[in-house]
Formats: sequence, structure tokens, C-alpha cells
Amino acid sequence: MIAFSGSPLDRADHLRTDPAALSAAMDWRARLLRLDGLMPSYDPATGALDWGSLVEVPEGADLVFLGLLEGKACFAAVPEKGAEGPAYAQPQVWQAMQVLSPADLALYGGARSLVDWHARHRFCARCGAGTKPAKGGWQRDCGSCGAQHFPRTDPVTIMLVEHEDKLLMGRQPRFPPRIFSALAGFVEPGETIEEAVAREVYEEAGVRVRDVTYIASQPWPFPSQLMIGCHSVAEDDALTVDHTELEEARWFTREELLAARAAGPEGNETLIFPRSFAIAHHLVNWWLDR
Repeated sequence: MIAFSGSPLDRADHLRTDPAALSAAMDWRARLLRLDGLMPSYDPATGALDWGSLVEVPEGADLVFLGLLEGKACFAAVPEKGAEGPAYAQPQVWQAMQVLSPADLALYGGARSLVDWHARHRFCARCGAGTKPAKGGWQRDCGSCGAQHFPRTDPVTIMLVEHEDKLLMGRQPRFPPRIFSALAGFVEPGETIEEAVAREVYEEAGVRVRDVTYIASQPWPFPSQLMIGCHSVAEDDALTVDHTELEEARWFTREELLAARAAGPEGNETLIFPRSFAIAHHLVNWWLDR
């Protein structure tokens, strides 16, 4: 299973739009997802998230409805601050990703994205006035100008680029040594997914691609992206690397990738296979196992 996918929650949209029913669900059975800011509280031994009751909600904190789990309404409190700095600068996040069960990781990822959005969007983008949660926390309304704001998800293409049984992979300066991944970039306004793949590969590596096809997707809650995994075919293998984007890009043969995968999490002297929580891991596996 792809990390952050497969949440066990019933999103229960019918409760979001029914204030009376949602209020009735906020009883002694309701559960509060325990968070330390945006960090999850969990049992390291079992990989299970910690839950409390609504009496633990901090005074004055906004509360968002996550959905139903085993028939119980689940909520999370919005922290005072949203995400600060990139996800890779928060080692406790990566530790949690290694420990949480797949279902709880997916539940946490969705909750993190939602409460982070609330923490960073307390004011109206139209008039600057304060906003308040609505629809169970899946909307914010401006009482001044009447604008409605909704949680955002930013689409990002992440793509395999193939040429003569080789894959193009790149590394950013912040990556640990020997780690390469599939190229990736945000979809810009007015683009299709196919156009974004072609543009990003050309901008980062100077390679023209064709025959773009979709493979799989992954929600990525840092802060709230949808990684759209694709495959494409390069017209040639000549590289012109944009070093403002990538430290290095190179072609890997099927044999090199198979050897790195067989070497396990520490990789070999050349390459560490993409981490299991990243969609790049699943994309490269898909290509190797076709």
C-alpha cells in the first residue's frame, strides 16, 4: 500500500452539512486525535495513534470533524501555528512515518493536512477579515465579505522517464548521499498533467518526453499535495541538468536498480533505492516488475 493512502475513516459528508447531527455526535463516545502541534502522539510499540476525548480540546481552539471510525465521530483540534519549514527538517515526522501502521498513517496524514490548512488560513484572502470554520471544518467562511474558503490540495507530477531500458533519476542537494528519486514538480495553472510532466522534465534535465501515462497517486501531507505518478518515454538520453533544481541527474540501468533494491534500505555503494514511504519507491518497483 502507498503511504498515506487507505484511511479507514468514513468521511461522512452528510454530517458535515448537518450542524444538528454533528453536534449530537459530539458526545462521550467521540474521539479526539491527540496531536502535539502537528506531530502525532502514538504508541511506538504498536504503531497506533493516541486518542482522547473532547474534554481535552484546548480552550478557544477550533475543532474539525475528521469522520467516523467504528461508528464514533473523530475530531482534531487546530494548533496555534501551521507548518514551519520543510518536512525534511522535522526528524520526528520521519520517525512517525516508519512506526505508524498504514491505516493510522493515512488517518494522521489527512488530519495533519486539514488542521495545518486551518492554522494557516485564519484570514480571508479576499478582504483580510478573520474567518471561522464551517461544514465541520471542511470550509472556512468570512463573516465580513461572505467568501467561502476550502482546504486546498496542490497537484504535483512525479514521473518515471524511460529510455532504452534505463530510468532517469535525480537528486537534490538536501538528499542524503546515494539517494536518487524520480523527477517531480508542481502542476502550474492552465496545464494538463501530461504538459506538466513534459515541462518539468525538460526544465530540470533538458530531456523531451512523450507518451505520458498515469500509474498511481499519493496524498502527501507536507503540507497538502497530491503526488501524481506517471511514466513517460524520452526522445533521447542527452542531459542538460538545471543545477538550481537538481544537484545531479543520471540514467540508471535495470540491473543497477535491481541491485539497489536487493541491497535493502542501506543500498549499495552506488544507490539507495527510494524509501518505501515515497511514491517513487512504488513507481520504480512497478517499472522493474512489469
